[in-house]
Amino acid sequence: MSLLDVRGLTAGYGAVPVVRDVGLSVERGELVALLGANGAGKTTTLLAISGLVGLQAGEITLDGRPVTALTPARRARAGIQHVPEDRSLFPSLTVDETIRLACRTRRAPGWVLDLFPALERLGGRRVAALSGGEQQMLALARALCRDPSLLVVDEMSLGLAPLVVNAFFPVLRRVAAERGCGVLIVEQHVHVALRWVDRVHVMAGGTVAASGTVEEMRPRIDELAGAYLGPSAYPTEGDKP
Repeated sequence: MSLLDVRGLTAGYGAVPVVRDVGLSVERGELVALLGANGAGKTTTLLAISGLVGLQAGEITLDGRPVTALTPARRARAGIQHVPEDRSLFPSLTVDETIRLACRTRRAPGWVLDLFPALERLGGRRVAALSGGEQQMLALARALCRDPSLLVVDEMSLGLAPLVVNAFFPVLRRVAAERGCGVLIVEQHVHVALRWVDRVHVMAGGTVAASGTVEEMRPRIDELAGAYLGPSAYPTEGDKP
């Protein structure tokens, strides 16, 4: 039984479907990347999984329990935590205040602080004064404070330097390994994602066009890039291993 099982997901805005008949899964302790060009439907798929976009058809189960009919708040309580593309932080709050709201305690759990030790140093700083990398660190920590069974992350690397992005992936790998958390991540830097994730789903035209393990997909990266992914599949100078 998969931690997350999505079958026949069709969703969109109003009566217009953006994604159609999407099927994907995430196991406990697994990192799964959702890849595709801009407009392929990746963000809509994540929003539908979290309940922030209504389903027109399909079924979503979490650890064998149907969550399709649950509100976003109830899905969060069931174990789904969503880190959106814009991070959705309150710029006037401090780091400590953000953590306090998320964790309902004065500080993050020890294991979260172990992942992000800079949080204690930044505690009194307002979100608006943080760098992009620090804001992403805070957004991830805020989600992890709830000890989710499934972490959904949309465009973690958006606007960040490659060195910063490369620092976050080992954190997600560690969370998956040590906490048994499943991670579903939308990532624009395909070559970076392939170093860290276990499996890949490639979206095109609002549906899943290809799926497989990293070992299965890596030899096809040139083919996939030309057909579905666009130029971000190829390393830039600062991203090369």
